[in-house]
Amino acid sequence: MADDHSAHGRSAHRHAAHHRALADYGHAFAIGIALNLAYVAGEAVAGVLSHSLALLADAGHNLSDVLGLALSWGAEVLSRRSPSGRFTYGLRSSSILAALANAGVLLVVTGGIAWEAVLRFADPVPVRSAVMIGVAAAGIVVNGGTALLFASGRGRDLNIKSAFLHMAADTLVTAGVVVAGIAIGVFGWLWLDPAVSLVVSAAIVFGTWGLLKSAIGLALHAVPEGLDAAAVRAHLEGLPGVTALHDLHIWGMSTT
Repeated sequence: MADDHSAHGRSAHRHAAHHRALADYGHAFAIGIALNLAYVAGEAVAGVLSHSLALLADAGHNLSDVLGLALSWGAEVLSRRSPSGRFTYGLRSSSILAALANAGVLLVVTGGIAWEAVLRFADPVPVRSAVMIGVAAAGIVVNGGTALLFASGRGRDLNIKSAFLHMAADTLVTAGVVVAGIAIGVFGWLWLDPAVSLVVSAAIVFGTWGLLKSAIGLALHAVPEGLDAAAVRAHLEGLPGVTALHDLHIWGMSTT
């Protein structure tokens, strides 16, 4: 009984530490959502005034990030709910759904950006490069700063990682918009506006694929990445008193 109580105590300590760590990100989500909502409004207006598809695409992408952050925050709150008679594991798996939804939304929005860019090639529109550069430069600060709020937790929690990747992707988008704006202003290359949108869209899809794959694996109860099922089996079979091991299942309860 002493060993059992000791193990239970260690488990309770780990859960308490985990919940405290997740609670620390509540402020990060609130700050990130507020900053991005304000920036989306300003960027959308600037995109219309400057006739920049890259800015409008980035505004749409930022809006999807606000949704993604809200989903991740909601999942983080739900993951701290205590188990009940119906949900005997609690609601920690909601973080898996949020990570999956984040990856899906990011890919869908990116596809829309790419489609608009293809259409813009056939019908170039004059762009006010100065407005484009200024607004996008502000976006680098907003998106990069928000990404840094989640940087420390991206290696421990897939849900936090999805929020980090969302904001890091937006930083990449806005950096591309700045480069395009400078080139358009100097050389008058209007085709560069949709071209940069396509390049950035491809980069986002490439970076999101790993997140989507991991989230699908967790949703389907795959063995968590980095865990050796054969080593677990060998360890259990080697315990005193164990003669055989049948029907072994290993799965993740949440994104951590």
